[in-house]
Amino acid sequence: MWTKEAAATAEARESGIRNKSSSSSQIPVVGVVTEDNEAQGVFKPMDLNRVIKLLEETDKDGLEEKQLKFVKKLVQCFQNGLPLRDLAQIFKILNLCAGKIKNQPRFVESAYDIIKLCGLPFLKKKVSDEITYAEDTANSIALLGDLMKIPSSELRIQICKCIVDFYHAEPPKKHIPGYQQASSSYKIQMAEVGGLAKTMVQSITLLEHQLVEKLWVLKVLQHLSTSEVNCTIMMKAQAASGICTHLNDPDPSGQLLFRSSEILWNLLEKSSKEEVIQQLSNLECLLALKEVFTNLFMRGFSHYDRQLRNDILVITTIIAQNPEAPMIECGFTKDLILFATFNEVKSQNLLVKGLKLSNSYEDFELKKLLFNVIVILCKDLPTVQLLIDGKVILALFTYVKKPEKQKIMDWSAAQHEELQLHAIATLSSVAPLLIEEYMSCQGNARVLAFLEWCESEDPFFSHGNSFHGTGGRGNKFAQMRYSLRLLRAMVYLEDETVNTDLCEKGTIQQMIGIFKNIISKPNEKEEAIVLEIQSDILLILSGLCENHIQRKEIFGTEGVDIVLHVMKTDPRKLQSGLGYNLLLFSTLDSIWCCILGCYPSEDYFLEKEGIFLLLDVLALNQKKFCNLILGIMVEFCDNPKTAAHVNAWQGKKDQTAASLLIKLWRKEEKELGVKRDKNGKIIDTKKPLFTSFQEEHKIIPLPANCPSIAVMDVSENIRAKIYAILGKLDFENLPGLSAEDFVTLCIIHRYLDFKIQATHKQRELANKSWENFLARTSNAKTLKKAKRLQEKAIEASRYHKRPQNAVFHGTDIKGLNTTVPSGGVVTVESTPARLVGGPLADTDIALKKLPIRGGALRRVKAVEIVDAPKKSIPT
Repeated sequence: MWTKEAAATAEARESGIRNKSSSSSQIPVVGVVTEDNEAQGVFKPMDLNRVIKLLEETDKDGLEEKQLKFVKKLVQCFQNGLPLRDLAQIFKILNLCAGKIKNQPRFVESAYDIIKLCGLPFLKKKVSDEITYAEDTANSIALLGDLMKIPSSELRIQICKCIVDFYHAEPPKKHIPGYQQASSSYKIQMAEVGGLAKTMVQSITLLEHQLVEKLWVLKVLQHLSTSEVNCTIMMKAQAASGICTHLNDPDPSGQLLFRSSEILWNLLEKSSKEEVIQQLSNLECLLALKEVFTNLFMRGFSHYDRQLRNDILVITTIIAQNPEAPMIECGFTKDLILFATFNEVKSQNLLVKGLKLSNSYEDFELKKLLFNVIVILCKDLPTVQLLIDGKVILALFTYVKKPEKQKIMDWSAAQHEELQLHAIATLSSVAPLLIEEYMSCQGNARVLAFLEWCESEDPFFSHGNSFHGTGGRGNKFAQMRYSLRLLRAMVYLEDETVNTDLCEKGTIQQMIGIFKNIISKPNEKEEAIVLEIQSDILLILSGLCENHIQRKEIFGTEGVDIVLHVMKTDPRKLQSGLGYNLLLFSTLDSIWCCILGCYPSEDYFLEKEGIFLLLDVLALNQKKFCNLILGIMVEFCDNPKTAAHVNAWQGKKDQTAASLLIKLWRKEEKELGVKRDKNGKIIDTKKPLFTSFQEEHKIIPLPANCPSIAVMDVSENIRAKIYAILGKLDFENLPGLSAEDFVTLCIIHRYLDFKIQATHKQRELANKSWENFLARTSNAKTLKKAKRLQEKAIEASRYHKRPQNAVFHGTDIKGLNTTVPSGGVVTVESTPARLVGGPLADTDIALKKLPIRGGALRRVKAVEIVDAPKKSIPT
């Protein structure tokens, strides 16, 4: 409700923002144009300060009539626009009128008339007026939002109309000499500066049951939300949640839902998306969205309703990306799964009983959006059971089949193709989560049969219009591409049931056959898609054959041939960006998984000069391939036939394999920052392998499940692999080495020794620690000194700037004579068995071996002490 306090606050703000223009000693003058003097350009002066002073007066007879008369006269003066220089005072007059409405209702009309003037153009006398009076203008426009608190329907509607007119500027009805219209965007900019959007958002709470006013406010917010500045202000005012919770308010016109969804869209696009999602991720908002979407899905038949339904679903999909959104709790997830599958899997649910999607553009878009939302929802693991109950896998697999002739389809050929590709892409995300359902639907058999059709010569004219159909116009590459992605996702689960089933169905042979068929028919037009297909085939083969000798034997020579084909690719194509790098990585992975460990395949690979091809790629000096190739060569060197091939290889300028490996060693050490002189000799003999990284990062605490830096050093840098390869070649009789190479070779030869040296250092530190411990336990002075050093170190590590009124809890135990940290568990080390003879040793024997001087264990004099050591051992 509009109160005196609110009026006083608004008035104080108006009086506080006056700048030098409004505090000038000159009296503001407004030209009053009459019919007689308009042609002559003569203005009749009007004192605005007098009007303000008159409105501030109270308790006089006939005062109200006089005040209303002056306000009416003021309104007549500004029928063609409001001068910027007078705007602050005009709005002060408006504020004074608004303050009188509660006790003097006749001032509603006066306030209404002044507000109506705000929709007219703002006029400037000078070009600089827009800057000079910017603060006055911004605060004046902001006052319009405050006036929404006045409980007057006509006043609120007029305020909204006035603001909407900001976005539909019209030229002045009549030209006033000496004035020109402010720029068309000036009012909009000042509304942003004044924060009008915030007060308009807050006004929604005042209009719970006033539908007409609420629709006008939403129209205003719809216009305001076209600006990023306003969207940010609205987001901070919790506009998203406030608007979303009222989506289901009764509205016969349908404007409320349309305008609300438009505002939510703008907020998501033009403000902090994460913050807006967070505001909408509550039960109340999601229940409102669910009810709206369900109603539109079941009862929306017009073009407009279907578009609105799809917009609501997109907003819901964006919210579903937040794992904290209670999609399952509100029942929305279950309904969305039902809507996505009811066409393919018959359901008796009342929500979809008798419903059928048409092949209209909106329903087609809806189907794709529902597939997409399933991909989003399946990332939340609790959704898995709902996917099982909804038979999502079965529904999606209805699309994974070749087109059936002479069958009436619900969708056009182009639509069906796009939905087919979208369904297979969705399966790639959902099927790995539902292995049992995938197998029960004979998923492997369906995909392999579909791939067989993709490879066949059956006539098929694909449209390739969609995102998923890229590169598939007039061929079946798009279908093959997404089917292989699905198989790759299933193989890389490493589920033995799935992989065994694939192998039993001849997947290895089928993949090799598809690969050979592709390379026999080059397609430069769709080269990137073909390369991706080849990469996926090799990755599938790698996943199936890894750690299985029998499957490697099935891979056999035919598989080796396709690997060698890729290895012979022109190296210049690696820089093309089409996907040759990925294909080469997949090929190297298949060598590791499908060839190594199977001796017939290894021998065939060597016979076909496979090692030469590996060294050719290694000589390209591309770091991304080096580690993997060297790892493969280490494994190949276990084969006695490999050494001859390695030694026989020659690169550019007659470079030998040994020279290449040594060159890679030097390059690696240079990148790691290992200290060597200009001749390649060791500079720091104490740390011959120490890298600059190890020196800069002395000790890095790591979780227990993370490998240590030493392990990472061996696995990530290539020095250990080069050492292993040259070790297999015996470090002797290596051809083509220079003097510098021999120096480096000596360092490589001692690599393992330099790594034992690190072990010795650890042992030395452990021995030194033990000696220090013995010194503390046998010498009181040493113990006290160690205790002081420990206390000093503890004190230095403490945070000395304590917060005020903080309670300090001491952790030190007074009088404790230990120099090790104290805890709840104490470990007691007993006397070594070699001194006491073991746990079952006779007491007399124990005493014979230990010199006891006094104490409870002292025996009678009859016992003779023998073999007493010369020096006593502290216990």
